[in-house]
Amino acid sequence: MKFVENGVCAPQGFQASGIHVGVKTHATWKKDVALIVSDVECAAAGIFTKNVVKAAPILVDLAHLADGKARAILANSGNANACAPQGEENAARMCAAAAKAIGCDANDVLVSSTGVIGQTLNISVIEEGVPALHAALESSAAASDAAAHAIMTTDTVKKEAAVETVIGGKTCRIGGIAKGSGMIHPNMGTMLCFLTTDCAIAAPMLKKALLATANRSFNRISVDGDTSTNDSCMILANGLAGNAPITDEGADYQAFLEALQALCVHMARSMASDGEGAKHLITCAVTGAKSEESAEAVAKSVISSTLTKAAIFGADANWGRVLCAMGYSGEVFDPDKVDVSFASAAGEIAVCAAGRGLPFDEDLAKKILTEHDVEIRVAMGEGEGSCTCWGCDITYDYIKINGDYRT
Repeated sequence: MKFVENGVCAPQGFQASGIHVGVKTHATWKKDVALIVSDVECAAAGIFTKNVVKAAPILVDLAHLADGKARAILANSGNANACAPQGEENAARMCAAAAKAIGCDANDVLVSSTGVIGQTLNISVIEEGVPALHAALESSAAASDAAAHAIMTTDTVKKEAAVETVIGGKTCRIGGIAKGSGMIHPNMGTMLCFLTTDCAIAAPMLKKALLATANRSFNRISVDGDTSTNDSCMILANGLAGNAPITDEGADYQAFLEALQALCVHMARSMASDGEGAKHLITCAVTGAKSEESAEAVAKSVISSTLTKAAIFGADANWGRVLCAMGYSGEVFDPDKVDVSFASAAGEIAVCAAGRGLPFDEDLAKKILTEHDVEIRVAMGEGEGSCTCWGCDITYDYIKINGDYRT
């Protein structure tokens, strides 16, 4: 398995595009609508926010995915179409506009929206812009790049990647684009992720792989503790790689799952690293827990701790905040067995052993915590369970960004 170029256009038979149509009225230079289309019908699967308040596109997608098939994904940024007048009607009109341009059934189009909640989506500019969006479709790195930029809101960098592996003797690729910078928390975050693959795989197995992957990637990141109304992760599999269709959990399924997880962990890390206003990517690696589930609960608690995030922002090796966050994770463990250290490209420093503070070089600790990528290493001494989760620091800029997000 290796990483390759071209994002969602890396797999055979997929095209993409992204243009500005006018959903974003304040930034006419920014692309705001993206389209991804397969040459043929695909097996399809999706997972969505656990927030009780769900955006209209999600309700439409749940209906369209009932048969496990789809052909295209149409997404806009600048307006979430959540809690908005005519929400489902406008989401359906997006599907109809794309279907007309592509020449497929509207039920084979999936839609997503991201941006401000509660405002009526300007559906007319999307409908008027879809023909140009369709005409711009290409199977190229530039096309995937355009689509990746078109779904960005407060993101400062695009999230795009692709992997290649061999399944059943055939070269298969999985590509993806994603967005997510704020309102990010497990289950999932304010994120959109669109995945394409030319691997032949049955829809039930595709859904199984997507769920397992999300639990090891997107559900292990947190920026600010808020779970969005619009979280969506969808995948299209057109089978053009020519491998024997994956219908069970054999070796081919495991190869597909490994590649999908590698891709999504890469993009999940990119989201955490690009957290709104963030200066640091925080990785919490927990080992020695009673189980993987226990390790995950502890790691999530640490990366979600506001005080820990603030300490990393200040390059302050305040390890007590790590133990505190572990203590309210809901997991039962012996604090007197816990070791903690901080690490980065500048080195590693132990700050706690057996639940007690160690004398350490404050200057070295500050140097370590000044790096962009900072790791909190926790050894619990309870068992063989381990897990890694990702977050970011909290800065003054986070308040600035969200204080006037709507206005």
